[in-house]
Amino acid sequence: MTMIGDDLQQVNDRIAKACVTAGRDPAGVRLLAVSKTFGPDAVREAHAAGQSAFGENYVQEGLDKIEALADLRSSLEWHCIGPLQSNKTRPVAEHFDWVHSIDRLKIAERLSAQRPAHLPPLDVCLQVNVDGGANKSGVPPQEALALARAVAALPQLRLRGLMAIPEPATGFEAQRELCLRAHAVYQSIRDAGIALDTLSLGMSADLEAAISAGSTMVRVGTAIFGGRNYAKRA
Repeated sequence: MTMIGDDLQQVNDRIAKACVTAGRDPAGVRLLAVSKTFGPDAVREAHAAGQSAFGENYVQEGLDKIEALADLRSSLEWHCIGPLQSNKTRPVAEHFDWVHSIDRLKIAERLSAQRPAHLPPLDVCLQVNVDGGANKSGVPPQEALALARAVAALPQLRLRGLMAIPEPATGFEAQRELCLRAHAVYQSIRDAGIALDTLSLGMSADLEAAISAGSTMVRVGTAIFGGRNYAKRA
């Protein structure tokens, strides 16, 4: 097994152990491998080790990888997980399978209008700012239900759930408290009658706390691919 394959196995083992500790079925938590700043070869290596879902923060970088890995397109699931600007919605609507970072209706409306009719609806999540940080993307929790109702009504989109990026915290309990805030918003929208099934929550450093709090999809990059070299993007 390759180094990426070994690291993938370790992450999957962490997920399984966290699920057992939380009294959950490991099949209820998906792993999204965050491949930003790593090239197509790294994605191909992870795919060969059994990984199919990959997250990209930068639209053009993701598009380049989708093109480079066109031979694997039917067995890869591409998720756009970074902030999305209006001028980047068309290529995302045309080439990605998921978008995690919708925080305003305008973006959702553009994605819906630009999703090609021959493709299945684009799976989307609303990004919620559970910390209230002024410089962080995401809809405030108190506005999430109204946005969810509006997005759920759009054609060519399928609202799947919520995504959150809590502030880093030290220790399991502190991490879990922040993750529970995201789960509370998720549950409140479900209680209002909107059929969500995805809580995209947890990364390399806090996936155990996120799973304990109810995450159904953890986004892991460093623990799979290693430290990132952002200079490569310059």
